[in-house]
Amino acid sequence: MFEPRRSFTAALVLGLFLSAGASGALAETAQDLYMFHCAQCHGLKGMGDGPNATKEMPVTPRDHTSALEMGKLTDGDIISAITDGGTATSKSSLMPPFGKTLSKQEIVSLKDYLRKLCNCKGR
Repeated sequence: MFEPRRSFTAALVLGLFLSAGASGALAETAQDLYMFHCAQCHGLKGMGDGPNATKEMPVTPRDHTSALEMGKLTDGDIISAITDGGTATSKSSLMPPFGKTLSKQEIVSLKDYLRKLCNCKGR
């Protein structure tokens, strides 16, 4: 005997199960986030030489592999730059804020990835 309520509940549970599995499979790594959001200017290896980094830019994108430069920044400085963009950190207005695009967890993972690129801890 067909029970619409039971069928609806089963379909709902199955849908939630499938969507949970799909979102887990689509989870991005910090490197994936970097490649999508940052590499256009900062380059694939983080050296500030991305395809959008042109001589016409008023500011050269930061070299994330430079331990000397990145070591001057606190973790909070990096998180602020990612969250609020370049103008919030007195840097280039060309760097957009990602605070409404990325989750706090994604921003922290990007900060950790930047620390790996520079092989430095910061001040």
